Amino acid sequence: MFLSSRMITSVSPSTSTNSSFLLTGFSGMEQQYPWFSIPFSSIYAMVLLGNCMVLHVIWTEPSLHQPMFYFLSMLALTDLCMGLSTVYTVLGILWGIIREISLDSCIAQSYFIHGLSFMESSVLLAMAFDRYVAICNPLRYSSILTNSRIIKIGLTIIGRSFFFITPPIIRLKFFNYCHFHILSHSFCLHQDLLRLACSDIRFNSYYALMLVICILLLDAILILFSYILILKSVLAVASQEERHKLFQTCVSHICAVLVFYIPIISLTMVHRFGKHLSPVAHVLIGNIYILFPPLMNPIIYSVKTQQIHTRMLRLFSLKRY
Repeated sequence: MFLSSRMITSVSPSTSTNSSFLLTGFSGMEQQYPWFSIPFSSIYAMVLLGNCMVLHVIWTEPSLHQPMFYFLSMLALTDLCMGLSTVYTVLGILWGIIREISLDSCIAQSYFIHGLSFMESSVLLAMAFDRYVAICNPLRYSSILTNSRIIKIGLTIIGRSFFFITPPIIRLKFFNYCHFHILSHSFCLHQDLLRLACSDIRFNSYYALMLVICILLLDAILILFSYILILKSVLAVASQEERHKLFQTCVSHICAVLVFYIPIISLTMVHRFGKHLSPVAHVLIGNIYILFPPLMNPIIYSVKTQQIHTRMLRLFSLKRY
């Protein structure tokens, strides 16, 4: 499929710091976009509806006003915002509404995608801490995870997620982009903009690597460590039935952790070793990284968490009658 003359002009090499970029989406498969739009629209509808329902159930049910469910509401809000941050460009491309995005909009979208990814990792770590306290130190659970402390944890998560990514994101605004302004995704990512820049990007590259190590990798290590302590505590329980009951309280969180980290690892491996793969495969993995956790988390917690499951059934029964 050939680009129009207007698009060729807008994405041709230049040294402008204020221009537009072409989002290719599933390049070479434009004829299939009307068909692709059906499952992608359904997925986004499920992401928005599922996470809104989780938030509604938690905030309207007084019995769920507990630390575990406060953290779950943070996770649902993060997933909801992730869906909202990408829905315009992903569905806009498939519906034929947009193909270009301004530099400022691209930087803003990149900021929210990466910030929300770090926020999800931080929330999962907080949820691991919640499970650790509940199982390993149950008598002090209510005194450790007070409402004021949960608020402080929430504010720390937001600050940690969005403050530290601000410097490299701001620097994107002042780079010169002298390569073709073509982004091989349906949304903007920090590393994709770096590939188009002809300025010195070493600070951004090293800083981004440091953030991945200090946030994503550190969170994963701490989550793993917390579950080692949880497993040790569970195995110390004499009753087999009690062990099973304690472990069941962690199943939903373990699934959420796997749903978040497996796509990230897959995307990293594809970027690192998948140069022989088609561009469509890269775009597909990128969309899985963005959409899979927000889609699956409401399903996981609705099925695996008895309190949420019961309230969801009650909500649907009320709507039916």
